[in-house]
Amino acid sequence: MKKGKRRFCHSCGGPVSVKEEDGINRDFCPACSLVFYENPLPVVSAIVAEDRRVLLVKRGKSPYKGSWCLPTGFAEIGESIEEAALRELEEETGIKGRILALTDVQSYKSRFYGDLLFVSYEAEQTGGALKPGSDTVEARYFPVDRLPRLAFPSNRDAMRSYIRSKSEYWSIVDSFRIALGKESPKNVRKNLLSDKLVEVIEKNAGSIARRWLKDVRDNPSTAGYRQLNPSRLLEEILGILSQFGKWMGGYYKDSDIRDYYTAFGRESRRNGVPLSHVLSALSLIKKHLWEFALSRGMWKRTLDIYMALELDRRIVMFFDKAVFYTSQGHEATGDPAP
Repeated sequence: MKKGKRRFCHSCGGPVSVKEEDGINRDFCPACSLVFYENPLPVVSAIVAEDRRVLLVKRGKSPYKGSWCLPTGFAEIGESIEEAALRELEEETGIKGRILALTDVQSYKSRFYGDLLFVSYEAEQTGGALKPGSDTVEARYFPVDRLPRLAFPSNRDAMRSYIRSKSEYWSIVDSFRIALGKESPKNVRKNLLSDKLVEVIEKNAGSIARRWLKDVRDNPSTAGYRQLNPSRLLEEILGILSQFGKWMGGYYKDSDIRDYYTAFGRESRRNGVPLSHVLSALSLIKKHLWEFALSRGMWKRTLDIYMALELDRRIVMFFDKAVFYTSQGHEATGDPAP
């Protein structure tokens, strides 16, 4: 039922008129000289999530009977707003909880209750057992990406705020799981955070290769390469960057790395380049990949920092394998040692 307009004074029972105060028309009792101040009613909601599934309840009463929503209700006199959220959570779901964080606050005008102030919290379960309460007919978890339409617009806005607040954390978790091989291969290359940096590296392979070439020809630790043709060296580094990009993109197996770098080690031996110089040259590739990635303006956000660290880990993984197989190829018998 829609909230009605005040007609009589609750103190003396006399008729109520209207008086302007601070530019606002307020109900006023002339007999009592009493001004009635109208304030928004506080409404609380709790967001409880497990493994990216959010706890919702199906309403058993109007308004929105039969619709899904967050555990939601009015705050009562004598309780804090946090206590109200936890009380409603327990009454509607059977779950005891504790507040983790404030998620969303907004005003809303209801045709049933008038002006409302919705306060939504993230909470976690500390006890109890999941079951519908007196005002609900069902309580269960839904994946955050497959939520039913929520009854209250404030609930929908709160969920959008909650998902935004978790997006970076979820991206990091997803990328970490993928990096550890806990996701299927078909999903690996479109979810790793550092993939966009890999794409930048691939598009700028020529620039990275030229920086490496200058470094290799000037660095004392790679003096064995000075005798080789610069154009051939440039092709060689571009080939290595291509192998790196293919491996990072999921198109290259460890056996491919083995075959390529074993052959690379043998060729380096035939060209008279000492093994220590070959390994130093590979180390310089890691250096220039990393420096180039840093030059793209990272370290601005937590997500960027994680992305850089993940890229570094992936670079190390690749070149550890490359160094091992290059060494095996260089040390293989059958070719004269330099």
